[in-house]
Amino acid sequence: MHSVMIFLALAVAIGIRLIFSLCSYGLSHWQRSLLAFMAPPLLLLMTAMAVIFMGYHGQMLGFQASRFSYLLAVFFLLFAVIRGLEITYQGCSSLQKIKSYSQKNIYNTHAKILETNLPYSAQVGFWDSELIISNGILTTLDDAHLKAVIAHEQAHAYYHDTFWFFWLGWLKRISFWLPKTNKLWQDLLLLREIRADQKAAETVDPLILAESLLIIAQEINRIVTANPLGVMAAGFHDLDLENRLEERINALFDESEYVRFKGIEWYPVLITLLPLVSIPFHG
Repeated sequence: MHSVMIFLALAVAIGIRLIFSLCSYGLSHWQRSLLAFMAPPLLLLMTAMAVIFMGYHGQMLGFQASRFSYLLAVFFLLFAVIRGLEITYQGCSSLQKIKSYSQKNIYNTHAKILETNLPYSAQVGFWDSELIISNGILTTLDDAHLKAVIAHEQAHAYYHDTFWFFWLGWLKRISFWLPKTNKLWQDLLLLREIRADQKAAETVDPLILAESLLIIAQEINRIVTANPLGVMAAGFHDLDLENRLEERINALFDESEYVRFKGIEWYPVLITLLPLVSIPFHG
């Protein structure tokens, strides 16, 4: 019976990925992508936890529990723990590394300075993140455009994006084999940037912010073209880069529901806890 639970959960997880976007009318793009990304791996995790808790002895609804399903659940949960430790180690290593960076106050904002000519800015950390800005971005942008970039990064800090995407990144690592994992992940990354852009546009001119995006993209392309064998070349020569940049800029001036960021309805996520309800039926 436990094997049936596992394969049923797997079928539902795959089904959610394949048809969720077709039957989720009324939800925003953000809500659809987030729920379709989160629910399948959470369902599989809860199923594995339920099977492990029940063990391989006894029966469930008249069916004998099997050692195979138990070992399968243990393997998946162990895999999830290992991937979680891996991403935690990488995050801690990044935090340790930036401690050696010099610090500078930029428009009343504390920032760590990255010594590179490549224009770069990011929030690094978990719940309380730190701003990282490269020398390249300081020399590329004037005051108005630099303030727009800082406002964008402050929006990431406001939403605690580093914390939430740490956990989403963990779910991605344990569900890479499910359909549409990478597509949904790329959607979420893009929507994360659009949300930060929209938040920044509340305090800076959206046109200035859009210009900042274009200036940085042009400078990155110039540097990469001059150094085609550089480490960054693969990422910055992504064929989707221009389309994604255009979508971010369009979203700054888009009033449609497509780019509205409402809170998600949590009942679909709570449904992933249903496997735990089966525990009392094991004897």
